[in-house]
This record gives sequence, C-alpha cells and structure tokens, in this order.
Amino acid sequence: MKDTDLYSRILGLAEPWFVEAVELNTVEGRVDIRVEHGSGVRWACPVCGRELACRDHAEPRVWRHLDTCQFKTFLHARIPRVDCPEHGVLQVNVPWAESKGRFTLLMERLIIDVLTECATLTGARRIMRITWDEAWGVMERAVRRGRERKQSNPSRYLGVDEKAFRKGHDYVTVVCDLIGSTVEYVADERKTESLEGYYLQFTKDQLARIKAVAMDMWEPYFKATLKHVPDAAGKIVHDRFHVMKHVGEAVDRVRKQEHRELTGQDDHRLKGTKYLWLYREANLPDKHRPALEALKAANLKVAKAWAMKESLNDVWKYLSMGWARRFVKRWLAWVNKSGLAPMRKVGGLIQRHLENILTFCRHRITNGVAEGLNSKIMAIKRKACGYRNREHFKTAIYFFCGGLDLYPVSS
Repeated sequence: MKDTDLYSRILGLAEPWFVEAVELNTVEGRVDIRVEHGSGVRWACPVCGRELACRDHAEPRVWRHLDTCQFKTFLHARIPRVDCPEHGVLQVNVPWAESKGRFTLLMERLIIDVLTECATLTGARRIMRITWDEAWGVMERAVRRGRERKQSNPSRYLGVDEKAFRKGHDYVTVVCDLIGSTVEYVADERKTESLEGYYLQFTKDQLARIKAVAMDMWEPYFKATLKHVPDAAGKIVHDRFHVMKHVGEAVDRVRKQEHRELTGQDDHRLKGTKYLWLYREANLPDKHRPALEALKAANLKVAKAWAMKESLNDVWKYLSMGWARRFVKRWLAWVNKSGLAPMRKVGGLIQRHLENILTFCRHRITNGVAEGLNSKIMAIKRKACGYRNREHFKTAIYFFCGGLDLYPVSS
C-alpha cells in the first residue's frame, strides 16, 4: 500500500479529498501530509448549506495531527472559498478539523482526554508536546462548544455557594446541579446580580421547573432567588451544614470566653479542647470520650452550649414542618434563657431564617454536592498553583466540573 493511500485511510478522507504527498523529515522528527481535492467540485456554504462553485482558495493552512510513532505529524491543505449570495465569501468546512481549529479532530480529542486526566495544563502540554497557549485554546474551545450544546433548562434541584478566587474576600458564585453533581454556572463575586445572571437565562416557565434551591443564609442569594424563581419562598432551603457551622462557631466563642475567665483564675482545663467541642457526640473518637465526659460533669458554660448544639441536630430528623417548628421554638427558648451571648446571637440568626431552614422537612436537600465540587475546584486550583485571571479560573471550573460534552465533531 502506498503511503498516500495509508494516510488517506488513517485520516478517513473521502471524495473529493485525497492525500497527494507524504514527506518524512527524520532530522526534525516530523511527518508532513499534503491534502488536495479534485476539480469541478461544488462546495456547501458553511452557513446555509447551498452548493456553490469554488471561488478561490484561502492561504495554505497547517493542522497538528496524532503522532506517527515518535514523529509529530502535520496536515497541510488549501481550503476552498465560496461566494454565497446570502452570506458572502466564506471558507468551506473540512472533515478533519473544526473551523479555525489548529488541530485535527482526533488530536483535539486526545488533548482533551490528557487534560482531563492530568488536571493541569503544564502536565498535558508536556505529554502532548504542544505549547501552553495551544493547550489553553483547546480547553477554551471545549468549554465553549460544551456550553453551547448544553440543554437550556435550569436543573430541578440547585445548590448555590461561593468559592474563593484568591485571598482578600475575592469570590465567585457557583451554581450546581444537585442531582447531576455538575457546575451549571459561575459568576463574578457573590452579589445579588451574580446569581441573577443565572436566572435571567431562562423564561418564567422554565424557572417554574425548579423544585428547590439549597444555599447558605447569605442575603444576596436569597433576594435573587426570591425575585426570579416562582414560589421561591417555599423552595429555598438553607443548608443544614451551614446552619450547624454557625452554631458550632457560637460554641467555640463560648469556649474562648470561658477559657479566658478560667485562665485568669489559673485554671487551664479548657486548653487544647477546641476540636473536642466541635465533634458531634456520635462521631467523637473513643480516645476523647473520657476527657469530654469529665468536662461535661464540671458544669461548664461551654458544655451547656455544646449540649444545645447537639440537641439542635435532632431538627433534621423531622418530616413535618409543624413539629419541627415546635421543636425549634423550644430550643430557642432554652437558648434565650441560657445567658450565653454567642448562643443567643446564633439563635436570633436561626429565628430570622427559620421558615427556610424548616423547608428541609419538605425537600430534604443539602449543599453537600456543592461542597464536594468546591473541594474538587480547590484541588484544580492547587494543582495549577492558583489563577491570576478570573476568566481562566471559570473556564477551568466548567472544563473539569461542568459535565459538558467537550469533544469536537466533524463538520
């Protein structure tokens, strides 16, 4: 078999395209494949599909293809241009690459696979022997076409959270699909407008499909959802883990205050106990139980605050909002009578957001998926040693966490 026939089959070329010549350069370690087309061919307009005669040819172009053994392989061709009465002069589509692409379809698919596995541009470009800009271009194109293909409907169950872009309260807002475990939308900052950008993509009927939205008690997110999602008051679920995080922080503030008081009396029994009080009793390692039991028996303020935290965990077991509300009312009365300022403060926070904490009884969703995606985003950011460009950070999130169809398809 001739080398031209071999490469025609490898590339999957069909009429009118054929391989005219194959050149091997062992010094430079490359193979150059020159592709031509037959004469008298009518070409389809890339916009409307109308068949037209060839007007002229664009300047010769080069595409990187899959390596031939250890040799880099390049495809050379002149692309015909047509003069469409409706759309003007345009280059026709070629079967081996996307319009304006610098790689063949097969090469681009392989680069996407390597990027996905390596999770770093630097590692992928070294393996594929391409430049950083070329690798990033593949990633950007993959995200762009993936987002264009994505079904234009909001997810039924959404999670909304923020992710730190870099230090100094610099955040991006992340909206995720709690069922598919994918990132649906990334916006700058964590303002009302940040989340509104997601909702404004859809019609009112589409937004009515949303069954529930899990979020923390951040007011801008609450306002944006209330404004755009029909019947949002009964669909917003304040995430249980964020609620309990606030309560745990209140317990820690009680510990700090009491530790200062006891230290003034030369009593150091609370030294080194910070994480002891953050455990749930069911998760407490056995080696720490004797120490905790001894502290609980000492009638300390932090022990009382810890007991309140443990008690509140029972609210998530209720299926009835009415019974859950009665439970929380009793818990709030206990907190308000305790005389512990941090606990009373967090009690006020829970009181203000009570109705959308209790919606958990109806929808039973949490932001656990969003937190898991946040961990994945953190790992991507760490491997890249951080991002200075916010748009690059957002592109990386969509690429690795968006659940997108990233691959190119033939024209």
